[in-house]
Amino acid sequence: MCMVIFAPLFAIFAFATCGGYSGGLRLSVDCVNKTESNLSIDIAFAYPFRLHQVTFEVPTCEGKERQKLALIGDSSSSAEFFVTVAVFAFLYSLAATVVYIFFQNKYRENNRGPLIDFIVTVVFSFLWLVGSSAWAKGLSDVKVATDPKEVLLLMSACKQPSNKCMAVHSPVMSSLNTSVVFGFLNFILWAGNIWFVFKETGWHSSGQRYLSDPMEKHSSSYNQGGYNQDSYGSSSGYSQPASLGPSSDEFGQQPTGPTSFTNQI
Repeated sequence: MCMVIFAPLFAIFAFATCGGYSGGLRLSVDCVNKTESNLSIDIAFAYPFRLHQVTFEVPTCEGKERQKLALIGDSSSSAEFFVTVAVFAFLYSLAATVVYIFFQNKYRENNRGPLIDFIVTVVFSFLWLVGSSAWAKGLSDVKVATDPKEVLLLMSACKQPSNKCMAVHSPVMSSLNTSVVFGFLNFILWAGNIWFVFKETGWHSSGQRYLSDPMEKHSSSYNQGGYNQDSYGSSSGYSQPASLGPSSDEFGQQPTGPTSFTNQI
């Protein structure tokens, strides 16, 4: 039930916070000659974070010349992989929800449905782990590449002590941090669901039968042993009462020898 409720929501949060991101930073270059200064240099970037394609112009503080620069780095592969995993996980979780609710009998009709569900769950758990780890590293690179202090180092005008360069506005990365958190939450959710899906497969039921068969054989052999009540009661050594003295016929017969002292006389 947790998988049905939270998997689509977590997947939406993961790809929405990453795939829908757009941000920027603002720098200021104050030249000795004020007419050459630019106090509002805006640099915008967005998903999929091909930063090497983000270009901007800055003053050189040497006349009217402009220097064209670009950010450093390319985190598009990790970002796109992360979003792709999130989108497909969302679609599969929706399809699984429909099957669980409306086609439960078909799902349990044979073992094929649970087996497919188990394999897909394992695959998505692995993809969430790889995608979240890769995107966490990619986000770290994005933060470094868009750090205003690092960008200012690219400008030739800022290498001259007479010019004043400063960051006016830094990029806000809170939504991207949230995407990484939801990525690992999705991994925990899908990995935790592996056990519940495994219990629906025939592998789990066959394992239970394997454990129960030796116990049944042991109990049946115990019942067939020498402790059966019928065999115990019918044993030859204890079926007949023991003879503790002479029988009634023996008491009724006269002895063959002399019976009294007077007859002998």
